[in-house]
Amino acid sequence: MNRRIVSGLLGYLTLFCGAAMVPPFILAATAEEFNGAAAFLLSIFLCLAATFELERFGGLQGKDNVGIREGIAVTGLGWLLISILGLVPYFAGGYLNLLDSLVESFSGFSGTGATVIEDVEILPRSILLWRSMSNWVGGLGIVVIFMAIMPQFGRGGMFILKAETTGPTKERQMPRIRDNAKALFSIYVALTTLCAGAYFLCGLEPFAAINHAMTTIATGGYGIYNGTVSEYGTAQLEYCMAFFMIVSSGSFAMYVVAFRRGPGVIFRNAEFRTYLLIVGVVTAIVAVDLILEMNIDPERAMRAAVFHIASLSSTTGFVAHDFDTYPPISKAFMMMTMFLGGCAGSTAGGLKVARIILLFKFVALIVRQKLHPNLISNVTLSGRAVDEDVVYGAAKFFFAVVVLDVLFAAVMMFDGIDFVNSISVSVSTMASVGPGFGIEGATSTYALLPSLSKFCACGFMFLSRLEIFTVLALFSPSFWHKSRNW
Repeated sequence: MNRRIVSGLLGYLTLFCGAAMVPPFILAATAEEFNGAAAFLLSIFLCLAATFELERFGGLQGKDNVGIREGIAVTGLGWLLISILGLVPYFAGGYLNLLDSLVESFSGFSGTGATVIEDVEILPRSILLWRSMSNWVGGLGIVVIFMAIMPQFGRGGMFILKAETTGPTKERQMPRIRDNAKALFSIYVALTTLCAGAYFLCGLEPFAAINHAMTTIATGGYGIYNGTVSEYGTAQLEYCMAFFMIVSSGSFAMYVVAFRRGPGVIFRNAEFRTYLLIVGVVTAIVAVDLILEMNIDPERAMRAAVFHIASLSSTTGFVAHDFDTYPPISKAFMMMTMFLGGCAGSTAGGLKVARIILLFKFVALIVRQKLHPNLISNVTLSGRAVDEDVVYGAAKFFFAVVVLDVLFAAVMMFDGIDFVNSISVSVSTMASVGPGFGIEGATSTYALLPSLSKFCACGFMFLSRLEIFTVLALFSPSFWHKSRNW
């Protein structure tokens, strides 16, 4: 691995992180938020200092190309470094202690949206903006946004894109890597702008509309109010938020192709159609369950079901009502949607619908081959054959997620949390949802978690955002070996 290249690119990323802190700093300075302004000024200085030190030891030269090991190192170490730098405004401003600042930063950049702040409305607007920006930057991907607006990475930039984008397949829509990143970023900005405008028309003031738009399209879920959506919004806003959360659960690469070839691309996408089917069926089940078990008015029950299934399936985590009080059947289906997540290539977390489709088709293929030993067939997705490596990769990822869910739950039980709450927090954290059931339910925060569980939650949020194997590769001794056998 070329450490000079890695160091140089990490230096660019820390510079990008410092630049992202400039808008909150300006907001703090103009609003005379002296603590916030000082905290952001210190944060920007630390980012510049880190950039200077990293550039001293590295840098890109004209013929440099990023290989697979450099791509994994830049993505994994870049996310870790920026998440650590991102905690400084919370800690330096005196708003959170060091551990809680770490949780808030990792949760923001990973798109989990789990907060340890019990009263966000006492925070200055600059900190609220930084929370939303961390969601937004982390949603599409720190490195993807960086590639879209910064100099070319070289022909090996595809390895970085593969290391950060989510899902079993990593297709590109443009011949050049940077053009591909720019197209994704353009769609991301356009959807955020449309969402902010829609929220403003639904009654949110401009600052709230912009913040909620950023965290909706990023499926992060950070808000600027303590109450649920129903307390500061209307039915119109709830349906609007549900629509944009579902849109954000679709593949952004699919939207790039649809922009070039027409909207028919969206309706022909098997994964997105399956996702919409799951959302529709589960919404109907939850609505009926609420009507029968809780005697809720049909319109209110349908609105609650639409909003919360959109919120949890997209792993955004916005809350309109206290769904922790819902009947067991509703909560079971809601947890299932949390675990499944959205589509590959979206900002949503979870297992991804594409993997579920591949696994079901793979099992069906194995059954057919048992009945017909001479059968030669392939697993298909959207009418195209899928390589065996991709199918086995989906199976390996499913296994890794289950193992890590169990491991994190075991850590929390060791830390004094009961079994049910441990499972809920584990699934919610690994799926990048944020709220769940019980101790970190719809109206609760991660502030109630013991210190060990909070620290481990940071690691598991980091693992889940980079889909596990990118991070685990960093801990492989052979990864750092000078051998070029990669």
